[in-house]
Amino acid sequence: MTLTEVANELVAGCRENRARANLKKLYAEDAVSVEAADMGAGRETHGLAGIDGKHQWWEDNHSVTSGTVEGPYLHGQDRFAVIFTVAGTSKADGKAFDMTEVGVYHVKDGKIVREEFFYGG
Repeated sequence: MTLTEVANELVAGCRENRARANLKKLYAEDAVSVEAADMGAGRETHGLAGIDGKHQWWEDNHSVTSGTVEGPYLHGQDRFAVIFTVAGTSKADGKAFDMTEVGVYHVKDGKIVREEFFYGG
């Protein structure tokens, strides 16, 4: 897949609630995911199985009530960014949250090899 195809499919998958289904299609087996802050398991997650586990953790711990996905915004031949806004509640305590994050994705040989997330202040 080209950079544009990977980027467009990632965005479409997020908008259509099939982000986890897209993991094997879009990510390299040894992909790395980097969070802006340590959520309890370190900032970096290595491997497709670990990234899938992050998605499972999110689904297990949060209820999303609304959200938007903006982009993709292409950068050169190997990167793109996406802006995510999410409103929801924490399943643990029922507290509402609003968040905005930017995901920067690095693509090599038609697969995402690295994703980095930046959070709004």
